[in-house]
Amino acid sequence: MEHQVKIGLQLYSIRNKMAADMESALRSVKEIGYDYVELAGYYDKSAEEIAALLKKYDLNCISVHQMPSFYDERGVAGAEFVRTLGARYSAIPWYAKEHYVKDLNGTLKYFEKIGRFLLENGLVLLYHNHDFELTQIGGKTILDRIYETVPEELIQPEFDVCWLKYAGYDPCEYLSTYAGRYDIVHLKDFTCKEMNGGPVYALIGADGKESVPATKEERNFAFRPLGSGLQDIPAIMKAGIAGGAEYFIVEQDESYDTDSLEAARQSREYLRSIGY
Repeated sequence: MEHQVKIGLQLYSIRNKMAADMESALRSVKEIGYDYVELAGYYDKSAEEIAALLKKYDLNCISVHQMPSFYDERGVAGAEFVRTLGARYSAIPWYAKEHYVKDLNGTLKYFEKIGRFLLENGLVLLYHNHDFELTQIGGKTILDRIYETVPEELIQPEFDVCWLKYAGYDPCEYLSTYAGRYDIVHLKDFTCKEMNGGPVYALIGADGKESVPATKEERNFAFRPLGSGLQDIPAIMKAGIAGGAEYFIVEQDESYDTDSLEAARQSREYLRSIGY
């Protein structure tokens, strides 16, 4: 019997399909077996257009990946855009390490400001980590400093278990440590021969384009569908459920020689095979 958890897909995983034909992509996502989605980019469509497609294919947009500058620039209209999609959560997808190094306190105050703005406008701020937030400043990881400093009601973790593992941490321990503070967990599998070796991804700039070239080849790093990498997904699911997660979002940053929708299907099938 399948556990009653809500499984979604981060649509960045199939960004090539979304850019080419959003309607076809969303229809396929539903057919594969995902009921929830997380948006990363809107592909020049209005919130109303996207919401209509989601409704047509009975998909629920639970969250978006959105740089906080979006709300600085658009204010209440930005929050209305996200709410129109049906989303409850808005996740900071990444925030450059230099912000923390140069002005940790100022950065955390900024997160508090954005979190309060979103709370006042019906949304919840999330923070989606990479590996660099697991480096330490003053004896504590950046990630811990975020959650120790910004009030709980103003920011939630969206733990990406790939980057926790790659940084040398047990994802289950982080999920246990912050039990009760998060609603969404990012599921991501990978293979790698050299852990904690620095960036192995292309960061996304404010314009939505990749701004830093990935260096994964140097470390034999590769994203994989769930169940075909080195992650203990059953243990992660158990820890996330125990920690209060309501949603588990599948993400595969790159699919290489496999069609991106096929990779997403493989991940969904794997989760079914272990009861989710």
